[in-house]
Amino acid sequence: MALLHAQAGEVVDAGPLGDLLPETKTCALVKTQNFEVIRMVMLAGKEIAEHRAKGAIIVHCLEGSVLFNVADKQVELTAGKLIHLKAGERHALKAISNSSLLLTMLLHPESENS
Repeated sequence: MALLHAQAGEVVDAGPLGDLLPETKTCALVKTQNFEVIRMVMLAGKEIAEHRAKGAIIVHCLEGSVLFNVADKQVELTAGKLIHLKAGERHALKAISNSSLLLTMLLHPESENS
């Protein structure tokens, strides 16, 4: 079965999950030819190992708290904070508390400078 994504002009609830956070799975909300928006759910203690994204990304913390390792430094993302990374920049995450994040990524890095 194909995953359903929001269509252009469709309203998507991307707010905090509150009590529903522990039972919610990470899912793609929007996907177009040029970008994808994913709601990431990370329970306390969960780690995402160091990796790179092909295109630029924005990670916006909706709720909770996450340690974000990038460029040999560690920053804490809490509700309302976001971070932007260039294409190919190494990064890793660890949830301090149950958290939901909005990840927006460019799918065609060559179009970043257009």
